Amino acid sequence: MKKLILLSLTFLTLFSCGDEVQFNTPAFQGDRANELWRAKAFSASIDENGFLTITGTNNIETVNLRVPSVFEGTFVVGNVDAMEAEYIDGFGTRFSTNNRPDPSVSIYPELGEIVIEEIDVANATFTGTFRFLAFDASGLNSVGYTNGIFFKVPLISGTIPTNPMTCTDTEVAAETALLAYQATFDSSVEFVVSADFEAACNAYSDALLSQRNFCGDSDGSIQAMIDALGSCQISCAQATDNRAEAEAQYNTATIGNFDEKCAQYLFYLQEQIQFCGDDDGSIQAEIDALDCDDDDGDGVPNAFEDFNGDDDLTNDDTDGDGTPNYLDNDDDGDGVLTADEAVDVDGNPIDTDGDGDVDYLDNDDDGDGVFTNFETGDTDGNGVADYLDDDDDGDTILTINENADPNSDGNPVDALDSDADGTPDYLQA
Repeated sequence: MKKLILLSLTFLTLFSCGDEVQFNTPAFQGDRANELWRAKAFSASIDENGFLTITGTNNIETVNLRVPSVFEGTFVVGNVDAMEAEYIDGFGTRFSTNNRPDPSVSIYPELGEIVIEEIDVANATFTGTFRFLAFDASGLNSVGYTNGIFFKVPLISGTIPTNPMTCTDTEVAAETALLAYQATFDSSVEFVVSADFEAACNAYSDALLSQRNFCGDSDGSIQAMIDALGSCQISCAQATDNRAEAEAQYNTATIGNFDEKCAQYLFYLQEQIQFCGDDDGSIQAEIDALDCDDDDGDGVPNAFEDFNGDDDLTNDDTDGDGTPNYLDNDDDGDGVLTADEAVDVDGNPIDTDGDGDVDYLDNDDDGDGVFTNFETGDTDGNGVADYLDDDDDGDTILTINENADPNSDGNPVDALDSDADGTPDYLQA
């Protein structure tokens, strides 16, 4: 108890003896324990990160004043590590405003400050004031300075920057980073992309830390915002919303975009496990049941080759050739590989003849009565292959009206050849 009372009395005394401080030009001095402490040597340096250190020493003891930037203003010490007042005694014991007092100490010091009042750029000197109470590593012993003055302390290392970072700059940067962070989970976004969220969150955290270092954080509000960001990972709720949106898009996917939507759904299912866990295994079961493959490589995913909807791909065989559609690269057996059948700009199959069967399942794509596998080339040279051209010879008479297949078996071997020249009418203009 005597020790605590003595510390309290010492603290009160050292903050009330300002009238004893003497002023020298140039100088580095201050009141310490009711006595004037005066440096015999003093200097300033600026490191590669722009941090300014002003040092005074009497060749036995040393005082270092460190601030994170070089501008005229007040830097509060005692609540952020980037701003520090340090005293080193003759035995090398270090006392710092970054060390906190032990809980047994009955008083908690007010925050100190380093005030840079003037930066003489032409002569590279610094003038200002300081006061602080610093503790050793144990937090039980302290050294305090009041009425500290540094006057025209010369810069001996580094360069005074022309545009130093200021507290205002860091506040603006933090606000900009906040907007970028919020944009990653705005209600207008389709998915909260975890990588973008994490990057923006970490950038915002770094910006807040910079603001804290440059501006101080006497009420702890900036640190509270940093702590609230946590590990900068998306929440389980966000991961679940992502999965729900991906599932909705998967359920409405078409042949043209199925690969993309299925892979997307798989990704967000896996992310849901990552951020939410999967105690009952239901998410993994959904992953295991998901089929994003196209086993025959015909451009039609397996999921679209179960025409009877019984979840059995092996009993769907459109052309009856004994090979189920999901393994058959020519589903309709018309001689045109499914991958080469006509599609629209979105990659979805089209129905050239409008008979209700898309071309890759239609053995007479143009509906002219002649099966596709018997139609090769481009007879009329109009740029449309015969199997997609309902007027093969371009004579304005539709092929189906030129008796191209009298017995209607799809094979034009019996096609009408009116002039007996060896070329059937439907191929002769």
